[in-house]
Amino acid sequence: MRPLTMLVTSEGEWVFEGSPEFLAALGDQEPDYDSTLFAVKNLGFIKFETVAREIVEIELHPRNVELPALLAVQQQLLSSRFKLFRIRYFEEAWHSEITSSVEHAISRLSELCAPTFSPPPSARFLVEPQDWSSLSSQEESPLRFLFQKWRMSFGHFDPSVIAFAARHQLLSRLMIIGIKPHRADPIFRFIGDWHANWLPLDFLTAGIGEKLENQPDREYGGWASEFYKHVAVSGQPRYDHVTAAIRSSSKTYFTRYERLLLPWKAGEDEAFVTLCPRILRGEDAKPRSLSKVASSARRKALRSR
Repeated sequence: MRPLTMLVTSEGEWVFEGSPEFLAALGDQEPDYDSTLFAVKNLGFIKFETVAREIVEIELHPRNVELPALLAVQQQLLSSRFKLFRIRYFEEAWHSEITSSVEHAISRLSELCAPTFSPPPSARFLVEPQDWSSLSSQEESPLRFLFQKWRMSFGHFDPSVIAFAARHQLLSRLMIIGIKPHRADPIFRFIGDWHANWLPLDFLTAGIGEKLENQPDREYGGWASEFYKHVAVSGQPRYDHVTAAIRSSSKTYFTRYERLLLPWKAGEDEAFVTLCPRILRGEDAKPRSLSKVASSARRKALRSR
């Protein structure tokens, strides 16, 4: 079997090596250099080469890879029958790893491409990262059940996840966000009715298919979107305590909650990130900065009148 070489562009589009589509994405119709190597090292392309019927080699420069390209390759691996995976990546020099597990290959690609993440700065939204592994020992936390389901399922989303959430009375709190390989903007796929606490009731259905940022408080939507993108890229959960002043058409909703974000492999066309929040009570509901968030939001509201 002759090797078959394709590449994924930074936008998540598949092109054959040397094809007109590849040259158009490269931006050079007559390259006199190793155009494939240049595209991988400098333009964030990922090389995907079938070496034999059940062996594939993936070549990338992790620092330059964009989310659509990463998701496209991961979805291709999920739907393939390859049994051996060689990952070749550039970090000052070329490194190579081999695995026989598609799950490990997908996870390793996420680890390599995970960007250094700093929460977007905001005067109205504050996040305090927590140790997500601690959920395993929090017997009283309902978030522990969903976290255990994610681990037992190896991050694969299927209808049993919905049934599991309903059985443990978490479905109303659940929110499912989709991220497509060719379109990195997070999209609402499911919104449980618990979220009517801060979203208009009609948005629970009208918002399905909308970008996450296209909610009544667009600043909050844009801020939250960055976390979903990071979870999708890293392939790792996030467990946070969040303080927020969320604006609606008639008032500002002040809240202090814990949230669990989980990344799921959902199929060839989309990855999911689920949100499951819970309002914090007692001492946990009193962050040092809550008064600053509230007073800042009130000042802005007064200035806008």
